[in-house]
Amino acid sequence: MSLPLFPATEDPGPSFTELLRRVRPAPAVPSSPSTTPVTHGTTVLAMRYADGILMAGDRRATAGHEIAHRSVEKLFPADSHSGVCFAGAASPAIEMVRLFQTQLEHYEKVEGLALSLEGKANQLGQMIRQNLPMAMQGFVVVPLFAGFDLRRQTGRIFTYDPSGGPYEERDFQTTGSGGRDARTAIKMAFQDGMDRTRAIEVAVQALYEAADEDTATGGPDVVRGIYPTVATITAEGFERVPETEVAASFSTLIERRTASGGRA
Repeated sequence: MSLPLFPATEDPGPSFTELLRRVRPAPAVPSSPSTTPVTHGTTVLAMRYADGILMAGDRRATAGHEIAHRSVEKLFPADSHSGVCFAGAASPAIEMVRLFQTQLEHYEKVEGLALSLEGKANQLGQMIRQNLPMAMQGFVVVPLFAGFDLRRQTGRIFTYDPSGGPYEERDFQTTGSGGRDARTAIKMAFQDGMDRTRAIEVAVQALYEAADEDTATGGPDVVRGIYPTVATITAEGFERVPETEVAASFSTLIERRTASGGRA
């Protein structure tokens, strides 16, 4: 199968989403909100640390008041030096992430170089904006985007609202139903220049606090061996933190809470 040819005035250029728009018309948007329960991802976070960025997300997805899935992935690499995690309607969010990954790869192949980190953030913002009609029907997608800026040699975080954005955050940000509690926990523990181990501890504590206060956020499931997803993004690239390391950090936190009678 070969790619379609376009006249010079209609060339979509390096934009994969524009290419799709030219060859595949957008599906019709329903005229009224859906009454079918939508599966939602809940709490995700991103924060700076000494070497770059740490991102994390719980694994629970809900449909109304029910647990729809216990081990959903909400954190993905966008490319070699950036990542995206989401809260909101799970199915369109995962589709958006996959399209975003393809867009970045397509751009690099067509142009011969990667987008800047701001360019990547803007690309994701355009996709969120294009999803606005669906968001008005209840299919809201609210991601966090972060990466290591190779030009500035520092980690950077971008957040969005349902109409696009992006807005750059200085040190950390959270989103999702447990985002407020996670953000408060990070605010109390965050220190500029934290090392990797301490950053993982802060992320684990933030998700633990969110799960303790928000029923839609999943905490560590020791019985099933399901733990939140954690990843780092540094000059060396995107790397998932081993689940055994995340489990050990949760174990230490739980032991400390047990010894103190449930207090921090």
